[in-house]
Amino acid sequence: MTYRFRSRNIANLTLALSLAAGLMSTRAAAQQPPAAAPQADAVAASGSVAAAAAVPADYIIGPEDVLSVVYWRDKDMTGDVAVRSDGKISLPLLNDVQAAGLTPTQLRDHLVEASKDYFEDPSVSVGVKQMNSRKVFITGEVFKPGPYPLVGPTTVLELISIAGGLKDYADRKNILIVRTENGRPMSYLFNYKDVVSRKNLGQNIELKPRDTVIVP
Repeated sequence: MTYRFRSRNIANLTLALSLAAGLMSTRAAAQQPPAAAPQADAVAASGSVAAAAAVPADYIIGPEDVLSVVYWRDKDMTGDVAVRSDGKISLPLLNDVQAAGLTPTQLRDHLVEASKDYFEDPSVSVGVKQMNSRKVFITGEVFKPGPYPLVGPTTVLELISIAGGLKDYADRKNILIVRTENGRPMSYLFNYKDVVSRKNLGQNIELKPRDTVIVP
């Protein structure tokens, strides 16, 4: 009788320990954070989202820009290319290709046509990694003169602020914006005192790539 009682107790104790261990394992699993989605892992690993630049609607490719050219299933033709000072990029097989003056979509269409001599039904995409050609310049009596990237809509007043503001002896009434349109130089006058006094606000124009603001 004693032996049977002990065996039964041992069996019951073993079963209880097993159930307790299973319960602890279930609770630990429930506390684990959910696994990341495979797509998110792939994007994070590739860095493709972070690498792309925000492209304005009116963006035209220019010298010094860096483009990402991707040929589907062809690593040799895929890579980042810089637009040279002559406006061209260099690609395997295609050699020199004109890029400046085109939109990314127009360049993609051109590459598709040019690649048909080497590939059957080529699939090409063109992305923008760096928009180095979209710059505005400010010189004269500001604290931080120089070129600045034009990554979004920017007015004259905003550029002056980005450049650290006007120095004490700046001529606030005769700031000049120099622009080239259709090959012809043009200029616009900007009166800083009027604008900050809410007068003639229309002179606070939105800058275009290659504009130069001169603060005498």
